[in-house]
Amino acid sequence: MQVYLNGRLIPEEQAVVSIDDRGFLFGDGVYEVVHVYGRSLFEWDLHMARLQRSLAAIKLPTADQDELLRVARLLIDDLASPDGEASLYLEITRGAHPRAHGFPPPGTTSPTILMWVRPVAPIAQETVQQGVPMITVADDRWAKVWIKTVGLLPNVLAKEKAHAAGAFDAVFVRDGVVTEATSANVFIVQNRVLRTAPSSNYILSGITRQVVLELAEARKLAVDLTPFSVEEMVAADEVFLTGTLTEVLPIRSIDGHQVKEPSGPVARQLLNDLHDRASWGKH
Repeated sequence: MQVYLNGRLIPEEQAVVSIDDRGFLFGDGVYEVVHVYGRSLFEWDLHMARLQRSLAAIKLPTADQDELLRVARLLIDDLASPDGEASLYLEITRGAHPRAHGFPPPGTTSPTILMWVRPVAPIAQETVQQGVPMITVADDRWAKVWIKTVGLLPNVLAKEKAHAAGAFDAVFVRDGVVTEATSANVFIVQNRVLRTAPSSNYILSGITRQVVLELAEARKLAVDLTPFSVEEMVAADEVFLTGTLTEVLPIRSIDGHQVKEPSGPVARQLLNDLHDRASWGKH
């Protein structure tokens, strides 16, 4: 498999990053993950817009979207089975410079740009039909979660805690209010009203979240963008996750409490609509 690293397409085993890279030393970088359906990059423009916001937030230069798209298509064509599903990973760091907390002086380093595309297996239909178990954890992350930074240690620790408990993932809770999961947004459905936390500095506003809100509007589903508590989540008719690779994934239990409709009609309809939307972009 080939990867793209700093302007070159090279075999994966030859791709190396400096020990002085600030992404490695400080988590000083941002990233995006894009779902590839067939040969189509799902909502590429939305992902690139978020990438540019993240870059601006950490004071890195704008990325060349045309060049990234050109390379992404080459990487997709390099897949052994390019017509299946895949995941594109793109990371941009501040680059390599002798370790110091302050930014390197202007002109002394260039950003590190890394991209690869790897096949992914769709989530099993049985998993969608049964829903997944979740736990809740305290949201002790920093106050700039809206930046899609590579510094994901709190998310990693929460995910591992979920796995140790036999759960699929963890839902972050801050001051009694649900924020999101470790790599997905959280929705509840109560009396056919779709509810998810509003965008804020404590939430990474997902691309799939945005798409699902648009699909809900097209279905004339009522949407309520107000925070909700753990108690409201547990008492909801349906609860589900949305994410780039998670798509729309129903939740069957939270901290051992069973959800009323583990794979309810709203989640299933929105997942079908998401797949329909993904098929529009195939060529």
